[in-house]
Amino acid sequence: MSTTPLLAVENVSKRFNGFVALEGISATFGGNRVTAVIGPNGAGKSTFFNVLSGAIRPSTGRILFEGRDLTAVPQHEFAHYGIARSYQITTIFPQLSVHENVRVSGQAFRSRYNIWCNRDLDRALIDKADAALLAVGLHGKRDRIAKFLSHGEQRALEIAIALVADPKLLLLDEPTAGMGPEETRDMVALIERLAAARTILLVEHKMKMILGLSDRVLVLHHGRLIADGTPAEIQSDSEVRRIYLGQSHGAA
Repeated sequence: MSTTPLLAVENVSKRFNGFVALEGISATFGGNRVTAVIGPNGAGKSTFFNVLSGAIRPSTGRILFEGRDLTAVPQHEFAHYGIARSYQITTIFPQLSVHENVRVSGQAFRSRYNIWCNRDLDRALIDKADAALLAVGLHGKRDRIAKFLSHGEQRALEIAIALVADPKLLLLDEPTAGMGPEETRDMVALIERLAAARTILLVEHKMKMILGLSDRVLVLHHGRLIADGTPAEIQSDSEVRRIYLGQSHGAA
């Protein structure tokens, strides 16, 4: 059995001119777990996610996925290796149907060059989109125009768009942002289901949700990784309590 981690972050730093956004971060991630990344405002969480998704390249260090160095790989190729991401601000095509949103993503992933194939008639692609919608609980609304979905349903649609690439690693940037208690519970249940078949990393502000959902929590502060452990270990860490848990709930 291979001991190669799914994802390995090796001594990653990121500098923007003179500002150090990340400094010397190293961590490994195995399969089928939920890991939360937390920290006060300005801790480096967004930069860390941008590095992991290929949106920006680290100034130093490496990103390895299944042992392959992706540090210099263009962002649009990350999905082909098995990494997908959702964003804090929902990014869907509001005028398209729910199913069309997912199908467009699947089409872009599968091929860009076959001009002779009518994608509307590509049964495999349609089935793949249907499967993604089933996974997030939206198959019953497949023909609805996306802009008419509730906020929580639009966030679920964005995850379906990511799922159509069959990712092994799913990065979720504040998946419950703007949600009320009921929608948040639905999203937590969805994440738990999805984690049975893939590794999930998420950035979230809702501490109670993080502690109940995550198998592991990473804490960033001023661009450094200051704690890495189970929710119980993070709750009892004196340094974390001092710089994060003791702050107002709005800090993230």
